[in-house]
Amino acid sequence: MALTFLPTVIAGVVRIELDPIRDDRGFFARAWSGDEFADAGLAATWVQANLGRSPRAGTLRGLHYQQDPNAEAKLVRCTRGRVLDVAVDMRTDSPTFRRWVSAELTAERGESLFVAPGCAHGYLTLEPDTDVLYQTSARYAPQSATGVRYDDPAFGIEWGAPILVVSEADRSWPLLVAG
Repeated sequence: MALTFLPTVIAGVVRIELDPIRDDRGFFARAWSGDEFADAGLAATWVQANLGRSPRAGTLRGLHYQQDPNAEAKLVRCTRGRVLDVAVDMRTDSPTFRRWVSAELTAERGESLFVAPGCAHGYLTLEPDTDVLYQTSARYAPQSATGVRYDDPAFGIEWGAPILVVSEADRSWPLLVAG
């Protein structure tokens, strides 16, 4: 019942697949193990858990992150429905600065995405009545909270489905200046 860690092109952003044991009751799987995560180089102490519920498919939340000294890792899982989960590297000293990766997360498969501190995170719901649960390694700190536009040409994110609902706050992040 080991977890499978699938690194992405962005250092510290890792897709994690479950190894479920199935029987006539459904399945049982370990979703997190401090030892396994540490062995994969993903050590984090979770201090907060957040739940987002979206009644409509096409709801976009993000792209958000916290800057130092409150930068946070996130472990994101879809617990109902299906989402396209996206991480963007905002670490200016990273070789993948401004690159993005995505993973489709589903309640059925139970996989998760580990998002490194310094990476912006967001998701698009692909089904109605979708829930996303994520743990964070730092508490929410409004003075450190920031974001980037989901449609910024500096990233060129391919969301793969129509975006129908976006908050005014998420539409209002300034565009990055190329360079």
